[in-house]
Amino acid sequence: MNDEDRQRLKVLTAGILGLLLFLGIARFSYTPLLPLMREQAGLGVAAGGWLAAINYAGYLSGALLAMTISSLALKDRLYRASMVLAVASTVLMGLSTSELVWAVSRFAAGLSTAGGMLLGSGLIMNWLMRNRHRSELGIHFSGIGLGIAGVSAVVALLSLWLDWRTQWFALAALGALVAIPAWRWLPRPDVTPLAGSGAHMQDKPPGRVFLLLMMLAYFCAGAGFVVSATFMVAQVGSLPGMAGKGALVFLVAGVAAAPACIVWDLIARRIGQLQALTLASGLQAFGILLPVIGDGLLAALAGAVLFGGTFAGIVSLVMAMAGRFYPTRPAKLMSKLTAAYGVAQIGAPAITGLLAGQQGSYAAGFYLASGVMVVGTLLFGVLWLVERAGGAAPAGTPRTA
Repeated sequence: MNDEDRQRLKVLTAGILGLLLFLGIARFSYTPLLPLMREQAGLGVAAGGWLAAINYAGYLSGALLAMTISSLALKDRLYRASMVLAVASTVLMGLSTSELVWAVSRFAAGLSTAGGMLLGSGLIMNWLMRNRHRSELGIHFSGIGLGIAGVSAVVALLSLWLDWRTQWFALAALGALVAIPAWRWLPRPDVTPLAGSGAHMQDKPPGRVFLLLMMLAYFCAGAGFVVSATFMVAQVGSLPGMAGKGALVFLVAGVAAAPACIVWDLIARRIGQLQALTLASGLQAFGILLPVIGDGLLAALAGAVLFGGTFAGIVSLVMAMAGRFYPTRPAKLMSKLTAAYGVAQIGAPAITGLLAGQQGSYAAGFYLASGVMVVGTLLFGVLWLVERAGGAAPAGTPRTA
């Protein structure tokens, strides 16, 4: 392995470890710990949904903030500050049983996650493009699935000995350890307008109709994603004979998500990005329903595989498309799209929590999420037709099919 390959590996590993911290620990550790907090800390069903909504409100706030930042140097500083905030917000969850304190923690965690996802992904993509590497983010976004699988396994193991509070502290310590190489191995950004090959990097933004449809489709993807990501463990555990099985199902979802971005990158190379997005969205709509309409553990595991194997791929493909439209400022469009994704993630868990409080089951929320994903699938299909008609972007924008 030469020095260039070694540097690329370190940069990609830094990005993966960053996502382990932001997505696995700061954000999604709440999902496997939710049943434990309901049992040991007195967290109500509806309150659990509101805390998830507040988390995504923080995520949306961070996305909106990222839209206003154009300086690569400032993005780098804020990305590193997000690492500190991710660890601090995780510690805060274990310091109190106050729902107000938990709300502050979840908002801060969401804010840090936006920094990790948007600023971090933009910095990674910028480095890849400047150094003549593929701008696909499949390897980078494998950190999402690894984070989910890792935190599920850690929580399952720690639950044998530790209560809910001590587990938050243990996860914070793990996050601090992960942050060290994530911080050190990511180079400071090159702020010159030239790529490593010497070619000028020029932004080629999409057309208005294409952008609007893309944001609407990604809004639907956000609604479908958040319900399963937040309530999968609790929903599966509430089914007859499935007590304690939710953590296993969430672990399987994470394992399926780990290679999903790479797999969907390969699929997109063969059939086109929008075709791949349409396929992934349709599969996710079906996967969301399986833990509700299926019978037993096998159906829940199949749903987890379909959910985990598609949601991360959708994120990766959409973010990669955004980066190719804005190679010098990839976080610009990423932030707009993530704002649409984030709005859905505020409303969907709150509605699901309210429905669960009224009906005693999360099933209605899962039906709603699947229905919204069907709408998103249709929108991705329309985008495919718009692209074929030449309306994806102004002349000169690279075709994705």
